[in-house]
Amino acid sequence: MYPEMASLLALLAIPFHHFIHRDFHGIVTRMIFFDKFLFLIMHSIDKMGIWHRLPVLLGMIYLLIRRHLHQEYNLINVGTTPVGVRFNSVDYPYRTVDGTYNDPFNEGAGGEGTFFGRNTPPVVHHKHELRIKPDPMVVATKLLARRKFIDTGKQFNMIAASWIQFMIHDWIDHLEDTNQVELTAPREVEGQCPLKTFTFYKTKEVPTGFYDIKIGTLNTRTPWWDGSSIYGNNAKMLGRVRTYKDGKLKISEEDGLLLHDQDWVAISSDVRNSWAGVSTLQALFVKEHNAVCAALKKEYPHLQEDEDLYRHARLVTSAVIAKIHTIDWTVELLKTDTMLGAMRGNWYGFLGKKFKDRFGHVGGAIFGGVVGLKKTENHGVPYSLTEEFVSVYRMHSLLPDYLHLWDLSTSPGPNKSPPLLEMVPITDLVGIKGEKTLSEIGFERQMVSMGHQACGALELFNYPIWLRDLIPQNPDGTDRPDHVDLPALEVYRDRERKVARYNEFRRGVMLIPISKWEDLTDDAEAIQTLREVYDDDVEQLDLLVGLMAEKKIKGFAISETAFVIFIVMATRRLEADRFFTSYFNEETYTKKGLEWVNTTESVRDVIHRHHPEMIDKWMNSTSAFSVWDLPPNPHNLVPLYLRIPH
Repeated sequence: MYPEMASLLALLAIPFHHFIHRDFHGIVTRMIFFDKFLFLIMHSIDKMGIWHRLPVLLGMIYLLIRRHLHQEYNLINVGTTPVGVRFNSVDYPYRTVDGTYNDPFNEGAGGEGTFFGRNTPPVVHHKHELRIKPDPMVVATKLLARRKFIDTGKQFNMIAASWIQFMIHDWIDHLEDTNQVELTAPREVEGQCPLKTFTFYKTKEVPTGFYDIKIGTLNTRTPWWDGSSIYGNNAKMLGRVRTYKDGKLKISEEDGLLLHDQDWVAISSDVRNSWAGVSTLQALFVKEHNAVCAALKKEYPHLQEDEDLYRHARLVTSAVIAKIHTIDWTVELLKTDTMLGAMRGNWYGFLGKKFKDRFGHVGGAIFGGVVGLKKTENHGVPYSLTEEFVSVYRMHSLLPDYLHLWDLSTSPGPNKSPPLLEMVPITDLVGIKGEKTLSEIGFERQMVSMGHQACGALELFNYPIWLRDLIPQNPDGTDRPDHVDLPALEVYRDRERKVARYNEFRRGVMLIPISKWEDLTDDAEAIQTLREVYDDDVEQLDLLVGLMAEKKIKGFAISETAFVIFIVMATRRLEADRFFTSYFNEETYTKKGLEWVNTTESVRDVIHRHHPEMIDKWMNSTSAFSVWDLPPNPHNLVPLYLRIPH
């Protein structure tokens, strides 16, 4: 660049620097002029803290601006990009078992065993002490451990809590090292820790062969939305669950639950660190897959081979799962009109479902939605899920201490509510013991019970105590000998994987950092404890603790800090996948298969398809992810885009 031009650009940047927070001067300097302008709009709204109170249409525009900036500046590649001959997508009109061949320009992107990406640069630890200060067991004991169960009211139920773990089993798990780490409780909290000491495997660090980020970690699952939580991530796992007849998967015909081997390990694709809630959803979507197989076999005489039926049913079932997460689960998690418009816009576009059903995909991602785009889009960075994505999905506080088991032998009470039968400790529903307990409870009672019970809130002092003495599992579902303190381990994992702490994380995703504890929370006791644990230094605040402590936007079950990662990564899971973009058509899915996806709008639809009597008798709410005795959503006469949040 000529010196004169550089001087002119520096002069033009001066007004930006006077207006914007000093921590963003560096990133704004790197932006092109158009992005500077967009950042100025976004930052102005952020300084006033009003985006969620804007009229729905303006709030959605704000989110589009923020998403664009994250796509440009918060997608960081880890590892080298393979160079080779582009494969012919026509040769792979189906989802491969290991996640390869989804990106038409990079056959290995998103495959099993590929690197986790980054949304912000990894933090460099100059001293080992930074990983252990403050001690993770002190953080877990004083700030995370549950004192009294806090729930989400009627907004989010136990099916919703199970759903997100069902999704995590689809997307992410780190490759472990063979070396172990030991954490020991300091004297100040030793008497309050269920485990005085515990050991666990390190996350394996792998050279990337890349000049920028030299060390990375590997994802042992396939990060695509490919249903791998029921199909598996490799041929061995898939072979375990297939019947090899009519494309179907194994399921118990007697009770509608997963089958088990001689050791009571569920015959499912992913059984590691699971519990009865996840197992129930796995069973539900095995039924969904098998129903798709039967419908396709009946509809198309040429689709009679086992492999063809399996491949087409997997495409359809995976798309149903992705759609439910996008326009049903997330809408309940972020229960505002703005997010209802934004999430439906992600799938259907601004023009909406009726227009798209009649005229097809028109007008690019904004007007026609991400699903059905003519080509994939990865924004110049090979697809992966990120370390930061893993960190913001730490949601174990959703789990209660007991499952309320309801009596289904009686008639429904007010709002279709059943009477309480007993309270089952969640510890009886975890792992292999949980599979045995679930077989006694049964599919219907488990699902109705989860539907009628609110899950835990993502708050400080609400992390289940029973997770502080947890039996972890191997990938094959067998128990390990060493118990772990999970909240302490999660604090350690973020530091180990070089994820930024709370304030630096916010800077990295262009959110204004806090300058004092009162910016984070109004809880006087929480503020005092935060000061003590972190030596009154807001820069040392761990990400997990900050996410739990942060004041929530009205209607949001998660923090805004976590939400901004969702903005970019939720869209990325769709737009980078050819089976949601260029191959989302009748030729790939079949006409019947595409119709199946297009007419399924919620998990309620899926449950009703297989258990209509359950929904008709016991569910009063609009969404199966909200507590089932909640009254249905009232009809709003004001068009969605014209609404103003209250």
